[in-house]
Amino acid sequence: MVQKKSSKVIPMILAIIIAVYVLFPFYLVLINIFKNANSIVADPISLAGASVSQFLQNLTNVVNNSNFSFWTAFGTSVVVTVLSLVLLALFGGMAAWVICRNKTKWSTAIYMTFIASMTIPFQVVMLPMISTFRDVGNFLGISLLQSIPGIVFAYCGFGGAMTVFILTGFIKNIPYELEEAASIDGCSPEGIFFRIILPLLKPVIVTVTILNGMWIWNDYLLPSLMLGQSGKVKTLPVAVQAFVGSYVKQWDLILTAAFLAMIPMVIIFLIAQKQIMQGMVEGAVK
Repeated sequence: MVQKKSSKVIPMILAIIIAVYVLFPFYLVLINIFKNANSIVADPISLAGASVSQFLQNLTNVVNNSNFSFWTAFGTSVVVTVLSLVLLALFGGMAAWVICRNKTKWSTAIYMTFIASMTIPFQVVMLPMISTFRDVGNFLGISLLQSIPGIVFAYCGFGGAMTVFILTGFIKNIPYELEEAASIDGCSPEGIFFRIILPLLKPVIVTVTILNGMWIWNDYLLPSLMLGQSGKVKTLPVAVQAFVGSYVKQWDLILTAAFLAMIPMVIIFLIAQKQIMQGMVEGAVK
């Protein structure tokens, strides 16, 4: 009995240490948004000097700050994230379904290409990608850089591999007899996907959407490369970085801006964490 208890205690201690390590930066942001700059510098760890009125003042100063343009950046991030997630779920589901139901050398090669692309760091392809987007935009007579459609297309490309990988593992265990029965009843391939396959993918699509959503919402490197740090179109992380550059020592405003950028994804994760875990487990098993 003593050995069994000790075997459970050690993993629990490690889990607590890891949790404290991960949550400590969020704790610092959370307590310091209730302080002014002087209180943060004097004691950034304790609650000394914290007040709700100071938080409301910090919030007002950040939201109404002309150098931040919070609502514009927030709206841009929402549009980019929603469009990217819808396209990833739709086309990722289609690709995964076709790969699973067409057992050919080509489908296997395409699937392995998706898997292989997950191992390539973004830093390796970012400069060729920017050059390609510029050349393609010039050829088509449109601007793929510094535009929302361009960055949405880029996110679909980078997020497609993981989306197809997770959805493929889920679709493999969907009985093929359902599709055969629908086909016998006269349902078209498009009808089979949208009426049968897509509804069955709902749990794992929620998982993929949350994972991709957190990455897209919090991403800084790709928007800074494609949209530019001084361009008119900015996502929220890029706007926060520009804001930090304008107020180097005003930690009350900087941390409040960081809090506003991170809180939407924290709320969504807390609301949908059950669906996330369920989808990940089901996808892994199937």
